[in-house]
Amino acid sequence: MPEEDLILVFNPHSPLNSLDTILFSAHTFKDWNTMTVLSEITLSSISESDRKSVVDLFNYYIENSYAAYPEQKVPYEFFSLFLDASRNYPSVVARGSEGTVAGFGLLRPHNPMAAFRHTAEVTYFLRPEMTRKGLGTRMFEYLETAGRKQEITSLLASISSLNDGSIRFHTRQGFTECGRFLSVGMKKGVVFDMVWMQKFI
Repeated sequence: MPEEDLILVFNPHSPLNSLDTILFSAHTFKDWNTMTVLSEITLSSISESDRKSVVDLFNYYIENSYAAYPEQKVPYEFFSLFLDASRNYPSVVARGSEGTVAGFGLLRPHNPMAAFRHTAEVTYFLRPEMTRKGLGTRMFEYLETAGRKQEITSLLASISSLNDGSIRFHTRQGFTECGRFLSVGMKKGVVFDMVWMQKFI
């Protein structure tokens, strides 16, 4: 039975970040009441039509967690940064039967230099009520498979030390810890380490 707690964090050197895991209640997204069966969710690439849903979900994590690092909600124009970050790299959006977005994710360059073209960082976010259903694993496998087709051989995830659930999730996906930056992040007055995990694919 899936044990996914939830998702993600944000890399201190980028407006976008990797996976991290935090538990949340589902009350914020009360409109999501028709999609509870994982088999009804389809995965495809992120498109312009996902702008509002993606930014709304990202803003939820800004306001309610340490998973997204901005201190204030971002405008819908911020969606362009997601698109730019994943340009020529795989992305994924999970949609319910009525088109409602259950989560999104993407790969992006770890470093823009050509020497690092086979390495990518991974990011994704799920609606809080869609965690612990196996959807995070499906989304990760989608990105992993697409990345492998683009000759990516190494995936990196930078994870807040506050989020043990994310470290457990990545361990289950085959990641191992490869480094830790001590006390490099702070949000809402709380200092945390950045844990780097890696998986060869």
